Amino acid sequence: MLLARRGLRTLLLDRGAAGFDPLATHALLRGGVVQLHRWGLLDGVIAAGTPPVKRSTFRYGDEVSVVSLRPSSGVDALYAPRRTVLDRLLVQAARDAGAEVHYRTRVTDVVVTAGRVTGVRVEAPDGSSRELSAAMVIGADGVGSTIARSVSAAPLRVGQNLSAMTYGYWSDLETTGYEWTFRPNACSGIIPTSDGEACVFAAGSPGRIGIGGVGLIEEVIAEAAPDVSERLTRATPRAMARTWVGLRGYIRQSWGPGWALVGDAGCFTDPIGVHGLTDAFRDAELLARAVAAGIGGDQPLGDALAGYQATRDRLSAPLFDVVDRIASHEWDQEEIARLLSILMSALADEVEAITELEPDVEASVRS
Repeated sequence: MLLARRGLRTLLLDRGAAGFDPLATHALLRGGVVQLHRWGLLDGVIAAGTPPVKRSTFRYGDEVSVVSLRPSSGVDALYAPRRTVLDRLLVQAARDAGAEVHYRTRVTDVVVTAGRVTGVRVEAPDGSSRELSAAMVIGADGVGSTIARSVSAAPLRVGQNLSAMTYGYWSDLETTGYEWTFRPNACSGIIPTSDGEACVFAAGSPGRIGIGGVGLIEEVIAEAAPDVSERLTRATPRAMARTWVGLRGYIRQSWGPGWALVGDAGCFTDPIGVHGLTDAFRDAELLARAVAAGIGGDQPLGDALAGYQATRDRLSAPLFDVVDRIASHEWDQEEIARLLSILMSALADEVEAITELEPDVEASVRS
């Protein structure tokens, strides 16, 4: 969407089907909502029935802290749309801007010419293969990124810890907004989302979470937050839950001759921080601006991409380190209070960096 709005001829390839519902906790923090507002998509999220979230509750040990959202940067609430809502809006906006979108098309490798990535090899829905050329190949293809593997993108930073997570959906659950509970090996969250449901998750070590499930979510919440558990018993869960088995976080080298990485392909932070979507929005905007500046702009492409990675790393490193420590589940009440304070400060820095960017202007002529 952002590349096409800047006048670049853009092709999006997605190996999945339209409407696929990937693993996600849905929560957007302020930075992500600010960007939806800037891009003209927030009204669509609201129109889809996504409930506004105006306060967050943090529970750790015997402490309960409630933070009310102050209106700022055109945003007076947070939102956590289902990916079936959010992805549809983003893809339609990309198409409206002129991007071409192909589903069920799998990228199998990059094409390299004289040491530079010049395109990709793809497998079409009918099983046929072909090569596609491009001035820039961007891997926005997640933790199992084919592009990152094909270009041997080096890790710049690797986490020491990891959390597993299991989540499901409850209807008729009383909640006042985002609710986060931090207890070693028994963390949990409640995230109001679309269709009158709330996403409820439990997080801990892989050994604690195991195969996950609704029963485990209820068990973890009863252990760490009895008052939340009591509300959960009055709500109605879906029969099934989904489980993330855990992966150590990383920050990768995210650009090279003819290629770049964005989102989880380039920087993956443990999901216990519930910050993945907000990170992805931030980096998509930073990268799109860099690519536009370097292709047909007034800056050498390598310099622009190096600037993208430097800004991403500056904003990501504090978040990465504190979330990695939380993912250890080896902290006490005093330390988790300090870690959450550091996390809030890093998030504020991120919002400030996003709001300082010049407003987006859609190009009237596409090349």
